[in-house]
Amino acid sequence: MTRLDPRIERVTSRIIERSRPTRRRYLDLMDAQAEKGISRPRMSCGNFAHGFAAAEGDKDRIRTIAGPNIGIVTAYNDMLSAHQPYARFPEQMKIFAREVGATAQVAGGVPAMCDGVTQGQDGMDLSLFSRDVIAMSTAVALSHGMFEGAALLGICDKIVPGLLIGALRFGHLPMLLVPGGPMPSGLPNKEKQRIRQLYAEGKVGRDELLASESASYHSPGTCTFYGTANSNQMMMELMGLHVPNSAFVQPGTGLRQALTRAAVHRLAELATTKQRRLADCVDERAIVNALIGLLATGGSTNHAIHLPAIARAAGILVDWQDFDELSAAVPLLARVYPNGSGDVNDFHYAGGIAWIARELGGAGLLHTDILSAGADDFAAWTAHPEMDGDQLVWREVTESRNDTMLRPVSAPFLPDGGMRLVKGNLGRATFKTSAVDPDRWTIEAPARLFSDQGEVLEAFKQGELDRDVVVVVRFQGPRANGMPELHKLTPALGVLQDRGHRVALVTDGRMSGASGKVPAAIHVSPEALGNGPLSRLRDGDLVRLSAEDGMLEAVGVDLDAREPAEAPPPPVGTGRELFALMRGTADDAERGASAMLHAMEAEQSLTDARVEP
Repeated sequence: MTRLDPRIERVTSRIIERSRPTRRRYLDLMDAQAEKGISRPRMSCGNFAHGFAAAEGDKDRIRTIAGPNIGIVTAYNDMLSAHQPYARFPEQMKIFAREVGATAQVAGGVPAMCDGVTQGQDGMDLSLFSRDVIAMSTAVALSHGMFEGAALLGICDKIVPGLLIGALRFGHLPMLLVPGGPMPSGLPNKEKQRIRQLYAEGKVGRDELLASESASYHSPGTCTFYGTANSNQMMMELMGLHVPNSAFVQPGTGLRQALTRAAVHRLAELATTKQRRLADCVDERAIVNALIGLLATGGSTNHAIHLPAIARAAGILVDWQDFDELSAAVPLLARVYPNGSGDVNDFHYAGGIAWIARELGGAGLLHTDILSAGADDFAAWTAHPEMDGDQLVWREVTESRNDTMLRPVSAPFLPDGGMRLVKGNLGRATFKTSAVDPDRWTIEAPARLFSDQGEVLEAFKQGELDRDVVVVVRFQGPRANGMPELHKLTPALGVLQDRGHRVALVTDGRMSGASGKVPAAIHVSPEALGNGPLSRLRDGDLVRLSAEDGMLEAVGVDLDAREPAEAPPPPVGTGRELFALMRGTADDAERGASAMLHAMEAEQSLTDARVEP
């Protein structure tokens, strides 16, 4: 076995030590749930009868506990292209379960909103907190105690983190996530980007733009750019929570169905033998693996928020210093659009996750000793699934088929993972360097302050930003308005950059793996609401953003001597007022920006205080 790189070992050991009390408390809870929690043998007859009353075809087996019963938690809806393929999964999975003496029931559904639909709209203010809603919905689904294992059907941005956070509260059970796969490649990404920029410049109209977008997002399956959704899939692979390398197999194929079948059979096996419960699989090493994969592939910066939240649900504490130090140790091995020209279909064909697992594991940059749920040994993740006649087989990936997209550790695209911590008198933030030309890693320019991305676009149209500028969009944090993504800014800021200006974005809001080429300090913490440093910044202040020296600084400014700017009123309409409770209790982005986890931990602290002698 290759020795683990000492830098990876150091960060992992620090996370283990930091998390020791909370991790122990979590595992004790899971042990108690396994021993005394609700389950079919412990249910009263009335409760139990309700649970199988409608289980046509499986009623007798469920009633007599003749084999494990698998709960299906699904994010199906037919508006989201990524989740539309899940429509027929439950009926197929019930058949697959019967093949191995098990049963399956749909335990419940979770909401699944699409950031692509709500981008730049009022509904985007609900996006981040939908993760907490999904987690709670998952808990509701699994709370019936009818199951010995669970299959989690979800793919996109907040859905996978939400499913996993909720499922971890039932971590005494074995579980797998079951992907649906990406849509076939559509309009080439460079052409899509070209049309978007022409539209931003007013050189093409809405009809041309809509035709371009429709040719890009055109059929069932996940969007094919490497944003948050596909970064989710990569992380679940490197955490061992999928059947190996099933993430990027397209829907509607025989191979896709065979992989779903394999997932059900694997779950039935784990539930029967009571092995590899979710709580033990999602440990500190698995979280570090997800983080390393994110860095090695140039994945979405949204996971600088989601990974700390997932980890906290398992009693594990990670922060952006861990991201930064691992980024310095992990080379960039992949360039997938928007960081390269090819999409996730090209990535998978070139070698995909199998190549990444092989290279990182072989170089001691990955924990290959994790307790993987989808296979007995993590070595299985270095092979690709294929059909050999009617049989599902895995074939070893030994080379990259496209070195413009996938490279070995010995010849990476960049020596580091490109996700830096920047900090200073404006707070702490994330800077994704892997998407930005190195000559733009440091920007120093006067600030222009905004409280809404629509204001930025209007200033752009009026020519007010046609200069060197640091655009600061504040009051976009979780407590202010739910921390929406600000992708509408990317084309306009890209135009300014292409005109030769030194341009950067600083915000307490979000941008993801689709954010593109403009340098940005995002997720600034503390956020502006509540008198954070950004609230004391003024137009014309000189701001220095540098990934090279890790700086986010208002140069020569005594921020403490200033009064904070007045915050905009709370958002209303489009259901946003229903989320006031979450905005009011959310914690910082670095801790995961979760109202639910913050409240859970506060309650636990009160309980601990009451029982102290």
